[in-house]
Formats: sequence, structure tokens, C-alpha cells
Amino acid sequence: MIEKNKRVLLGMSGGTDSSVAAMRLLEAGYEVIGVTFRFYELNGSTEYLEDARNLAERLGIRHITYDAREIFARQIIEYFVQEYLAGRTPVPCTLCNNYLKWPLLAKIADEMGVFYIATGHYARNIRLNETVYITHAADLDKDQTFFLWGLKQDILNRMLLPMGDITKVEARAWAAEHGFRKVATKKDSIGVCFCPMDYRTFLKDWLVRNGQTSVSNSEASINDSQATVSDKQTWSDRIRRGRFIDEKGRFIAWHEGYPFYTIGQRRGLGIHLNRPVFVKEIDPEKNEVVLASLSALEKTEMWLKDWNLVNQERTLGRADIIVKIRYRKQENHGTITITPDHLLHVQLHEPLTAVAPGQAAAFYGDGLLLGGGIIGSPIKSCGLLNN
Repeated sequence: MIEKNKRVLLGMSGGTDSSVAAMRLLEAGYEVIGVTFRFYELNGSTEYLEDARNLAERLGIRHITYDAREIFARQIIEYFVQEYLAGRTPVPCTLCNNYLKWPLLAKIADEMGVFYIATGHYARNIRLNETVYITHAADLDKDQTFFLWGLKQDILNRMLLPMGDITKVEARAWAAEHGFRKVATKKDSIGVCFCPMDYRTFLKDWLVRNGQTSVSNSEASINDSQATVSDKQTWSDRIRRGRFIDEKGRFIAWHEGYPFYTIGQRRGLGIHLNRPVFVKEIDPEKNEVVLASLSALEKTEMWLKDWNLVNQERTLGRADIIVKIRYRKQENHGTITITPDHLLHVQLHEPLTAVAPGQAAAFYGDGLLLGGGIIGSPIKSCGLLNN
């Protein structure tokens, strides 16, 4: 175990938040060492590496680069693809933070004899009765606590969050006032780092690059009693033209392949009806996507696996726990219990729509992040992790 010291290993992405975090840690008296992870380089761009190195040089701090592309591809990108192929909706940013980025920071810090680890996340932490909890950031619009529910005490005890007490506007002003104009004006990152836009295009490209394509020239046919599927083109054996059906199994229209749809989706279905419809269910085995009205998507309970609870006594059985399944602007109350087969059962107090298997749920109480898990189904769970 590394003894406490004033040294901190900071994850530096080259962006505004981690750059300002470095400045704030230095001002607080820490010896800062920056590490930039090479997780994924969109279109081969390495500008972020130069930005991080240049900033470290200007600040007079040590900087290292850690090539994590192979493990990132294996643990995050392949997971991302396989979840969609299984008809689920993945949470790559949650998975990366909880099971890759923060553990890697701790591993490298251990090797360097550094106690503290830090990032530019907008979150805060607090110690209560020898237990460390993550709490909301001052900037609620940028609050990133939702992505950190899986971190355990070995990480939380070493975590510094220098951006938790300021807003993004204040962060940009801080950088400008200290003479770092480029840092102050950097654009915010949007979406998943390796897939910032439409995941469907990424999924197709990934399957092509990994040799999982095939082509069929047979035609589609429909008769009066039943619609049958035959493919004009498939991106893999698992992605081919299929049927949109209603809740009674009646054919509505053709879809492009079940992995290209997510629970709750309305736009981009490529069909025009005289009523709004949403994706209710996805059946990978039959390559069918069930469409229904929004009210049909309401759920009052869900089951989670791969869960983590910071403190079970603060969480289980309470009626005032806040349950979030979305990063922003959604809060429901629920009661959480552990089932005999070691899942978490969440009984929601208000119906919630678009509860998608594979997505995450995070729990809050008394202003604290209490934990979370991966959403499954009543019949079979969906996680790829080991609890």
C-alpha cells in the first residue's frame, strides 16, 4: 500500500477540464504528474497528445504517455459491438471509467509510488464515517457522477476531483486568466470518444474491418398472410433485413437489422404511420423489432446485475432513493432490494419509459452517489462484467 503523500497522477486528455485540473492541483500544493492514455485515435489524430505534452511543459510538470489501445479495443470497443449484436444498449463510458480508466490510473500510480489519482471529472467526494462517497458537482449541467457508480473504496480513497467545485464557464475563465487561451477555447467532446456520431456507421465499419461481412442477392417477398425475410445485403450473419412488428406480432414494415435500433427509439425508424411508435422490444434470434405506443414502454421495476453499492445500509429498502437511467434531466424514486440470485431489484415509484437492457442505472440518496448496476430483464440478465 502506497503511503499518503502530496504527489498525484492526473489523467490528462489534452482538453479543457483535465488541463485546468492540473493548474488547480498545482495551486493546491500537489506535485502533479500527468498521464495521457492512448485509448482510441479518431481518424488517426494525435493532436491531443501534443496538447497534453505542451501544457505539461508549460506548467513544468512531468508527463508520460500510456498506450492502452489494445486493452481499450478488447474491453470497451468489442463489448460495445457485442452488446448491440445481442440486442442490448451498451454504456461504454461507464464501463471505461469504472473498469479501465480509474483502475489504470491506480496501477500506474502504484508503480510510481504516487498515492493520489485525479481526473477532470465534474464531481466531488466526501468522507463519512470512514467511507468515501462521490457527490454532485457544483455545475449540475456538467455533473458526471452518473458514470462513476462502479468505483470501490480502493479507488475512492485516493481520488482527487479538482473540478468539482467550479463550473465549466469558470474553468474556461480560469484557463484564460492564467494565459492558456487555447485551453480556454477548446470545444467540448461530444458522445462516445470512438463513436462521436451515429453508432450504426461505426458498427458497420467495425464489422467490415474485422472481416464479418457477407452479401446475399435474394429478394424480399410478402404475401397476404405472412411477411417473410430474405436479405439483399447483410453486414454480418447477425445484421440483416428484418421485420418491424406490433405487440401482437403483426408485420408493420421492414427494418435494416435489429442492432441498429434501441429501446425507446422513435426517430430514424424509416417508416411513416399515422401515429407515433417507439421501439419496445428487440428479439435478436428472430431479427424482429417490436413497435408500440409510448405508454406501452412504461416499466415499474427492473433488475440489475454487475452492481456496486457503496453502502448497503444507506441504500437497501429505503423509499427515498433516487434512480437515474440517464445522464441528465431524469430522476425517479425507487426501492432497492437484493434478490436470492444476487440481482438488484428496483421497484420504481413512478413508471419509467425506455428502460433498455444493457444500460446503466445509478442510485442517489442524501446527495450521495450510492452505487448502480447494469439493467437486465426479468428473465435473463445482460451484463458482460463479473460482480
